[in-house]
Amino acid sequence: MPDSQPRQPDDHAADATRSPESSVLTLCGARLTDGRIVDVRLGGSRIEAVGTAGSLVAPGARVDLRGHLLLPAPAEPHAHCDTALTADGAGPDAPGPASQHPDDVQRRATEAALLQLGHGATALRSHVRIGDIQGLGGLEAVLQARRSLRGLADLTAVAVPRLLTGVAGAGNLAMLRDALKMGAGAVGGCPELDPDPTGYAEAVLEVAAEHGCPVDLHTDGDDPARLARFAAMAGGMRHRVSIGPCAGLSRLPGEVAARAADQLAAAGVTVICLPQGGCSGSECRGTAPVRLLRAAGVRVAAGSGALRDLANPVGRGDPLEAAFLLASQSGLPAEHAYEAVSAEARRAMGLPEVRVEAGFPAELLAVRGEQLAGVLSLAYSRIVVHRGRVVARTSAVREYCDSETDGSFGLPRQGRPDSGTGGGP
Repeated sequence: MPDSQPRQPDDHAADATRSPESSVLTLCGARLTDGRIVDVRLGGSRIEAVGTAGSLVAPGARVDLRGHLLLPAPAEPHAHCDTALTADGAGPDAPGPASQHPDDVQRRATEAALLQLGHGATALRSHVRIGDIQGLGGLEAVLQARRSLRGLADLTAVAVPRLLTGVAGAGNLAMLRDALKMGAGAVGGCPELDPDPTGYAEAVLEVAAEHGCPVDLHTDGDDPARLARFAAMAGGMRHRVSIGPCAGLSRLPGEVAARAADQLAAAGVTVICLPQGGCSGSECRGTAPVRLLRAAGVRVAAGSGALRDLANPVGRGDPLEAAFLLASQSGLPAEHAYEAVSAEARRAMGLPEVRVEAGFPAELLAVRGEQLAGVLSLAYSRIVVHRGRVVARTSAVREYCDSETDGSFGLPRQGRPDSGTGGGP
């Protein structure tokens, strides 16, 4: 498959080069969300078997997951890898704006993807600006980053032109088609930045239909009439159209927002909210009314948005933090909050479903903890599995100094066995 072509997430080419034994990995003693303690055998990029702890004996490597909760891996449906990690270059004391040289963009995009992989996201969708001064250079850099990440994470680029209508947009429209031929996997953009938002949306949907690719647009969602027109246009591409972050829906009167939610649900449009903050395509902060949208039948996924750029200099790019915020601030049950960054995010990206069951993709995240609510609260130690192999580990150890009192409370402790009398960490 040429490098310029999108790579399908269930491609088994990498597995064909492995020996049968080296492609088998057994995850031992993991806890599932239903409370069962199981062994999980992975073969290549698939889950081969799930059995009670100690029941699966197979050649190959074994990973001890006692004390860990095993989950379908999250995915990142709304990243900006081309502008990530640029906040440090801003401000009055900075030497100047971040470099847009393709090598620098590729380095930042790769580092950003690896940071998010460490958090657990084995698949990412990154919005990349095209046209104007940067042309297609930023997109090519992100596509190079995608190639360098093969075997670690799946990265999809969304081509984002600024203008698409009138004389000024004609060149960008041609460049958008070129971007899809180069390997961009989706069409995006922000209609509100174009003098003709409806014309912009029509152009995006037309190009996407020509190339058979999905649509993922930025919108604040605070104009119900514009949302209604877009829902009517998008109905023909059911379940292949996403919009976000739609924080403006929260500022509309309840009845108006509910009507807009019904229209989006009828059109099959997915809303991707950004609980951790804004992104370069939206100036407004806040979170979409996820409970109202879900009640209307809208599919709601959650992304990270900006990762330490001007839009959010402290962005973490952590899907578990996004789920935590949906649970703590939007009032979703922990299970629904995690679905927004896992099952719903994967569905919005057109990726196959993941369950911890035989036959499903081996895209998994193990987090130290026993229950999902606790994991979202204290998600420190993580083990990430992509295509059946461990691709990232984060290990956190908390230590306490010795108490000046007796301290015989029977509480669980973590500490160095050789700590001296002073007991410092």
